Amino acid sequence: MAEITLDVRQLQVFAEVGYQVAGGGGACAAMAALRRVVPLDAYEFVAFDPATGRHQSVVSDGHPRIDRDAAEEYAGLEAYRRALATRAPVGMPEPGTERYFRRHLAPYGWRAGLTAPLFLGGGRYTGLLHLVSRGDFPRRTKALVAAVSPMLAHVTDLTRCVIDPVGLPADFRAVAFDRLGARREVPGREISPALRDDPAMAAFARAFIDSRELSRHGLWLDGAGGWHELRLLRAGVGFQGALQGAVAAERPCPLPYDLTGREVDVLTRVAAGDSNPQIAAALVLSVRTVTTHLEHIFAKLGCDSRTRLTTKALAEGLCRLDVRGASGK
Repeated sequence: MAEITLDVRQLQVFAEVGYQVAGGGGACAAMAALRRVVPLDAYEFVAFDPATGRHQSVVSDGHPRIDRDAAEEYAGLEAYRRALATRAPVGMPEPGTERYFRRHLAPYGWRAGLTAPLFLGGGRYTGLLHLVSRGDFPRRTKALVAAVSPMLAHVTDLTRCVIDPVGLPADFRAVAFDRLGARREVPGREISPALRDDPAMAAFARAFIDSRELSRHGLWLDGAGGWHELRLLRAGVGFQGALQGAVAAERPCPLPYDLTGREVDVLTRVAAGDSNPQIAAALVLSVRTVTTHLEHIFAKLGCDSRTRLTTKALAEGLCRLDVRGASGK
C-alpha cells in the first residue's frame, strides 16, 4: 500500500484548496489541488439542504453515473451516522457499507471508497464528500481528507446565497430567502439580525419572489420601533443560484425629510392612489387630519401635486413597506 508523508508540498496543497474554495475557483479547482496528494479517480459532493432535510448531489467528476446515484441512500446507513458522530471519514467497503458498495461502486470498477462528513469550522453540517479509487487509498488519506473537510464544507453549504445581487450599497446588512422561507447567508455581507429574526420577513420575501417586481425599496419599522431603509432584490440562491430567491437588505436610518411615522403612512397611501377619505378610513383619522398631514408632507418634500409627490416617494423609497401585512396573506 502506498504511504503519504506530510511535507511542504502537502501543506501547499492545503493552502491551495482553501484558496480555491474561498476565491471562487470552486469545487473542481479545489479537488484538482487535493488530487496532487490524494490519488482518487472520482468524487461527488452531496449537499444537505436544511430547508428540506434531504441530501442532493451537487458536483461530481470522474464517472458519468456517480451524480445520478441516490444521495439519500447513504444517509440511511449506520456508516453515515458513525461519520456524523465521529466527524471522521468512513471507508468502503467496511462493515455496514458492503451492500451500498456492491450496488454503486463495484460494478463500475472502483476498488475503494471514502466518505467524509463536511462540517464548517463553526460545527454546522453541510453534506458529504464521496471519493472513489480503482486502487487502495494510501494509509493517511483519511487524516488528510479530514484536515481539508472544513474548507470543502463551503462547497455544499446551501444556506449561502451564491449570486450576490448587483447594485446593493456596501453598508447594507442582508439575508437571503428562498420560497420555502429558508434563510441563507449572502457572501461578503454582514448578516442582518433584524431581518433574520423577524418572523414575518420570510413571508414578505416569498410574496416578493412571486411578484413580477425586480426590486423593491422603502422604509421598514422593525418590532423594536426602529426605522430601516429596506431593499429587496431578486437573486439565485442555493447551489449555483439554482433556486428562485430574494435578498432582503437593510440599514438603520432616521426618517428622511424630517417626516414623522404618521406622515410616512399618509405618504404611502397617497403613492398607492388613495383619496383623502380613503386614507382617513384606512388610518382611522379624520379627513381634516389627513389634509393637515398632507400639507406638511408637501412642504417637507417640496412638491406641489400628488403626482409629483408619488413620483418622488417611489423613486426615493419613502413609502412604508408592509412586512406584517404580507405574513397574513
